[in-house]
Amino acid sequence: MFYYLEGTVAILEPNLAVIDCGGVGYACHTTLATLSRLELGKKVRLYTYCNIKEDAFDVFGFHSTSEKRCFELLLSVSGVGPRAALAILSACTPDALAIAVITDDVAALTRAPGVGKKLAQRVILELKDKVSKEAESLKGSGFVPPSQDTPGGRAAEAQAALAVLGYTPGEISGLMRKLDVESMTTEEIIKAALKS
Repeated sequence: MFYYLEGTVAILEPNLAVIDCGGVGYACHTTLATLSRLELGKKVRLYTYCNIKEDAFDVFGFHSTSEKRCFELLLSVSGVGPRAALAILSACTPDALAIAVITDDVAALTRAPGVGKKLAQRVILELKDKVSKEAESLKGSGFVPPSQDTPGGRAAEAQAALAVLGYTPGEISGLMRKLDVESMTTEEIIKAALKS
C-alpha cells in the first residue's frame, strides 16, 4: 500500500519508530539496525511493508530497500511471521543474512530472540532454494552455476545471493568487475560487493 513514508521522527521505542508525516504519526515496527540510524526530530524516509489482517493493520519500516527485500523474503518462509522476520533482521544485517544462508550458519539466525534451531534450518533451506533459483535464472546472463569448489562457482554463488537481496544483473556485474574474486571466499565477495 505505502512504498515509503517520509517525515520527521517523532517517537523512538524498542522496535518502533513513529514518523510524523504532515501531522499524522505513522507507527512503524522496525529493526534495531534501522532504529540505530534514526534521530528524534530528524527527517527520514522509511521503506514500508504493510501487513493487513482482519484485526490489524501493521506498518513495518526499513532504512534501505535491501532490508525490506530481506524482510519480504523471510515472510515467504513457512512458519516465519512479521515478528520473527523483524527479530532475524535485528540480529542479522541483510548481507549477514545472505552469508548465513549461503554458508549454512544456523547459529547466526538462532541469535534472534524466538528463533530456534528448527526455524533457522527451515529459513536457510527455503532461502537457499530461492538463491539457487536466482542463480538458474541468471545463467543466461553469463553467470556460472554455483559450486563452492571453484573461484567462478564462489562468484556465482555470491552473485545469486546479491540477486536475492534485490540487486539487478547489471548492478551485480558492475560490482563483480571491481573485485578480484579468484582469491576470495563467497563470504568475502558478498561483503566486498555490498561495501562498494
